[in-house]
Amino acid sequence: MQKNIINKILICLLLCTHWVCAEETELMPKTIFIAGDSTAARYNKEDQQGWGGVFESYFNLTKVKIDNRARGGRSSRTFITEGLWQQLLNDVQAGDLVLIQFGHNDASPVNDARRARGTLAGIKEEFVDIQNKLTGQQERVYTFGHYIRQMVSDVREKNATPVLMSLTVRNKWYGHRIERGSGKYGYWMYQLAWELNTAYLDVTNAVADKLETLGAAQTAAFYPKDHTHFNHMGAHIHAQSVVAVLKGIKPKLNKSYFSERGLTIESYDWTWLRLPVVADQSLRSVFMVGDSTVRNGAGDGANLEWGWGSLLGEFVDTNKVNLVNRAIGGLSSRTFVTGGHWQRALNMMKPGDFVLIQFGHNDAAALNDNHRARGTINGIGVEYEEINNMLTKQQEKVLSYGGYLRKMIGEALAFGVKPIIVTPVPRKIWQKDTAQIKLDNERYPLWAKQVARQSGTTLIDLHNQVAQEYNQLGQLKVDKLFADKHTHTSYEGARLSASLVAAELQYILAH
Repeated sequence: MQKNIINKILICLLLCTHWVCAEETELMPKTIFIAGDSTAARYNKEDQQGWGGVFESYFNLTKVKIDNRARGGRSSRTFITEGLWQQLLNDVQAGDLVLIQFGHNDASPVNDARRARGTLAGIKEEFVDIQNKLTGQQERVYTFGHYIRQMVSDVREKNATPVLMSLTVRNKWYGHRIERGSGKYGYWMYQLAWELNTAYLDVTNAVADKLETLGAAQTAAFYPKDHTHFNHMGAHIHAQSVVAVLKGIKPKLNKSYFSERGLTIESYDWTWLRLPVVADQSLRSVFMVGDSTVRNGAGDGANLEWGWGSLLGEFVDTNKVNLVNRAIGGLSSRTFVTGGHWQRALNMMKPGDFVLIQFGHNDAAALNDNHRARGTINGIGVEYEEINNMLTKQQEKVLSYGGYLRKMIGEALAFGVKPIIVTPVPRKIWQKDTAQIKLDNERYPLWAKQVARQSGTTLIDLHNQVAQEYNQLGQLKVDKLFADKHTHTSYEGARLSASLVAAELQYILAH
């Protein structure tokens, strides 16, 4: 696994023309193509419209053409075998954007006399040879991942840009929660996006978040035909979410490409981070929320910096539990909440899940400035401060560090999710008189412990555990565990922290 990750880093450093590396340029395609099924296709029906049918209304058509090639009833396999993909590809020019969204029909039978459109499950390079009952022809059928890889490769051969998308949302409710993806197709798309270094648009969770705020009764009005296909209003909800997440990729689309309607859609600026999604809904999940010491940047080891949450999978059996690292660098407990990131993570959780909460490194910043405005009030009290946020230009009530932790703990418990407070990892700052790591036990680690104790929340004291390990290793060895002066760990440094978290987590999961 380590070798594969290092190889990805080297590729990213050498080929800085792809998503995570390219940040200074802008995308300026002549055409945005859509490849997909009925949930994206255009219809002239009152009870059915795909999101691609209304997509162009969010773009300035004097700058870019929206070419929707989505076709109802097709899977990734039959979109290719019927020649629809080649027809699209013939018209793709260098610099164009190709949005790829499949999965709803890939779960169908691999071979029958009706449609014969299913693909093998997963993303491995497996196949089965069949006598197609529909066409009467011999056919080699591959996995979902194989067909998506082919599409990505074909688009790149045309010097165009492929973008992978998760599924649209089905109107299937479980209590007050809506289904977040049919099967594992969204997760497989996520895996392929990482493997192929391609942008990933998490449309599923973006739309589900909206629909859950509307509720089951109002959502039903968007699905008059069945639980999969939506009407014109439902198409706009999906299209708006596609636009929002598309705005957050890097490199970005030039602003001139959007219509007045498109400009009003708030950007999901974190799309480029390719945050994880739940792999298997049948398993319980361990979510992580925090800052760059948990997940650094896009979680790809850029600048050789790693957060411990990215390496937790080396010590936890992901066949038994999902690991979902939603931490975002640069955020404090406050801005993780006010930026909506906590709510989006919470929306993905289900009863029985766990959430590791680690903040503190950025909470010591200024309460109010025009740079980040991310600081929290010291301590765990109930005091607050009303400010006119210089960055957002909005009125805001700023709480204490403990106040935000309590908010997350309370809301997790209300969802049936078990919160676990993790004290922030220590910085590499040595005390000259003792040659020991300088502890910060009078501030954030202490306050995190106090909140955990007062609320009866499980605690992992990572701050002191890691410090003990550093003290035993000594300064020369610890230097190799950091990728910068004193805050961000290297791969091995993150791995050390992850091993300590995993040791306690395994016990918690077993009990």
